[in-house]
Amino acid sequence: MATAFLDHPRPLAFAHRGGAAHAPENSWRAFEHAVGLGYQYLETDLQATADGVLVAFHDRTLDRVTDAQGRVSRLTHTQLSSARIDGTEPIPRLDDLLGAWPDVRFNLDVKDVSAIAPLPGVLRRTNAWDRVCVCSFSASRLRATRRALGRPVCMAASPFGTAVVRFGGPRGRHDPKGPGRLRSHPPQSPGLVMDWLARTGVRCVQVPISVATPSFIGRAQALGLQVHVWTINERSAMERLLDLGVDGIMTDETVTLREVLSARSLWHPRGAS
Repeated sequence: MATAFLDHPRPLAFAHRGGAAHAPENSWRAFEHAVGLGYQYLETDLQATADGVLVAFHDRTLDRVTDAQGRVSRLTHTQLSSARIDGTEPIPRLDDLLGAWPDVRFNLDVKDVSAIAPLPGVLRRTNAWDRVCVCSFSASRLRATRRALGRPVCMAASPFGTAVVRFGGPRGRHDPKGPGRLRSHPPQSPGLVMDWLARTGVRCVQVPISVATPSFIGRAQALGLQVHVWTINERSAMERLLDLGVDGIMTDETVTLREVLSARSLWHPRGAS
């Protein structure tokens, strides 16, 4: 089921880009550090090489974080494999990450259209359908990914879906001609909103702290959605969000978040029931 991704005790703790405060972002060293701390959830980004290999990498180009240059989608994986994050770390393949920790769950941000087509094959080979959640800042990429997957997978709301939750979209009516189709505006009643979100596979909203107001959190949770907030690196902000009842926090500061949750008896490491 698409909801299996979210069935861990809350609040969920996500290591953002593996926990970029402690090792180069999206590197094996970062992911290994987070897993060693007990993190059940790793957040990462997806880009695809010219020959269709999915890699955990945020930017469309190598320039910012590696010792190489060029657009990821225009390089073969062989060409990409010589690049080093922060000059020292190889760029991980998604297959390898999913295979390294079969019990760990991955929040996958689809960063480019080229990353959509290879994703179903990776999830099929690793049997990882129930331990991934797919998100994107592009509603069109998210729709295309959902169509390509062809089966239920946990999805985070697109910015449009988040706006439906945030503002209610009280105009227009649902179009029965297809999943997630709207005639002009999102559906009016909470029941129709829930139906619309379910049709699109949306199970959570992942938002910046500026959106995570008490009213937004309450509205989202009333619609049956978990609220995950990014990217929270200050202890005081973590405390404040937990007081508001958020369902998950994404952080680069994985040690700090573990300390905050542990102090509240809310740290649920890998293997917790």
